Amino acid sequence: MLMLLDTYRHKGMRKGLVRLVHEKGIRDIKVLKALETVPRHFFFDKAFLEQAYQDKAFPIGEGQTISQPYTVAYQTELLEVELQDKVLEIGTGSGYQCSILLQLTPNVYTIEYNEVLFHKAQKQFQLMGLTPFTFLGDGSEGLPQHAPFTKILVTAGAPIIPKTLLRQLTLGGKLVIPVGDTGLQKMLRITRVGEDEFTKEEFDNFKFVPLLGKQGWK
Repeated sequence: MLMLLDTYRHKGMRKGLVRLVHEKGIRDIKVLKALETVPRHFFFDKAFLEQAYQDKAFPIGEGQTISQPYTVAYQTELLEVELQDKVLEIGTGSGYQCSILLQLTPNVYTIEYNEVLFHKAQKQFQLMGLTPFTFLGDGSEGLPQHAPFTKILVTAGAPIIPKTLLRQLTLGGKLVIPVGDTGLQKMLRITRVGEDEFTKEEFDNFKFVPLLGKQGWK
């Protein structure tokens, strides 16, 4: 059963988590505040409260996980979200990363490949009073009918940088995506600087669940 009660104890645990993430190198005040605002334990069964504020990933079923808070903060910081941005998240999962993005801009579109997780996340958003634009489908193909986006965030490991996502960026738009094999991926930030011109920055290595779909792992 989900626990939608945010007590002083929960808030204290969240402050401790934010301190840890800050010590690990996250410096963006907006990202840290978002992490402190969103009750991560809302995404956990009551029996797993202690795990909610550990800096670890945790299984959510269907072979997927709720990402490690540091990883969520790391990707969000790289994305450099501004209030006016239109953001596409590939891989809704538990809905936690989307909830963090919604603290930075109301214009968040999120797509989930797995139908069970899609419906579970929709229910979670409703319970929390959050209103992202949610879609069920192949996130590796993006959302061309709602493009372009100023920011795109991929929360699963991709074998390649999907060209379909690059085409859905605005000029100056940024794509943050982990790319590699199924065991380890390099975090990349791609910026569209021209019609067919992009710059690529490489950051740390991470391990994500595989991105499924036509432009991901089949």
